[in-house]
Amino acid sequence: MKLIAPSQIDEILHALNSQIAVAGGESVSLIVIGGAALAAMGLVLRTTEDVDVLGEIVLSDQKPHIKEILRFPDWLIEAAEKVKRDFDLPENWLNYKPSSYFKGGLPKGFQDRLVEKEYGHHLTIFFIDRVDQIHFKLYAAVDVGQYDPRHLQDLIALKSTDDEMLTASLWVKERDSSEGFRKTLQRLLMEQGYEDVADKI
Repeated sequence: MKLIAPSQIDEILHALNSQIAVAGGESVSLIVIGGAALAAMGLVLRTTEDVDVLGEIVLSDQKPHIKEILRFPDWLIEAAEKVKRDFDLPENWLNYKPSSYFKGGLPKGFQDRLVEKEYGHHLTIFFIDRVDQIHFKLYAAVDVGQYDPRHLQDLIALKSTDDEMLTASLWVKERDSSEGFRKTLQRLLMEQGYEDVADKI
């Protein structure tokens, strides 16, 4: 089993497009966040265990809308399994668990900031913007249930301004209104040099 290197992401996603065609699948547009998106956008170049899928873009009334994924279709599961085999990737390398972010609402302007890239007739990827990475990485760094030191490392590497961190902090606080969570968030902000932001939340 190998971790996914930044230089492999395009190759793996092109392969996924090909395997979707072989499996008789439909065209799909996936929203990718996390380490794979950081690397694809050239923001943080590190290996990752998976490609985190937040949701998909679907057309409704001829307009694109974001839709949560509750389960991948069988043809996408089959295609991802073949890519896993060919590249010796970790189990569940194509991961839709981040769809839980829908529960608290996405950051304002999220969809307008998505960066589109086509990998063939069957696969389009929408990578999230740096601003939205700051939101998600801050939440993951504070949330005990998601704790992984890489979230904080990624957040530091994104070098947020005070305004960006304040906007992200207010969004994060909306997801958990408990006093304990707020104090944990304030402590992290102060440790990272955002004392003024901590005072405002």
